[in-house]
Amino acid sequence: MSEENKTHPLVKLAQDAVEAYITQRKIIEPKTLVEEMKGKAGVFVSIKKHGELRGCIGTFEPTRPDIAHEIITNAISAATRDPRFEPVDTEELEDLQYSVDILTKPEPVQSIDELDPIHYGLIVESGIRRGLLLPDLYGVSTVDEQIRICKMKAGISYDEPVNLYRFQVRRYK
Repeated sequence: MSEENKTHPLVKLAQDAVEAYITQRKIIEPKTLVEEMKGKAGVFVSIKKHGELRGCIGTFEPTRPDIAHEIITNAISAATRDPRFEPVDTEELEDLQYSVDILTKPEPVQSIDELDPIHYGLIVESGIRRGLLLPDLYGVSTVDEQIRICKMKAGISYDEPVNLYRFQVRRYK
């Protein structure tokens, strides 16, 4: 079976977007929209190299006309604009693995009892500051850890009150 047939179309689109941008500085257009690409949703694209995070950028609400364009934009951003990493270079492309998370609409949470770091992603909000963490991440096994990381990402102090929102994802690898 060829690599094309083994890779989910959403993941292939993310990979194609990164490779076209890194090698040609070209922003691709999707060739064919499979059903999962047609709606509107927040999307995160994660890039790993040898099992280690290399970039992850996303939107928790849609900002583009469809999921396909959301994937293209966020894949390029994950490869070139994640402030934790240098931009991806051409020599790295063959060593990268991609995953795409399609988010459900965030819903307010009244109690931490409604959270589960395996099944739900989390958004914490205080004023204009927001931090987001995807669900089912290696090393994040408790709600307290999930909240702590989200607050840290948003620059919110540990004891500062926050609004909590949960969401689920469909993850494609």
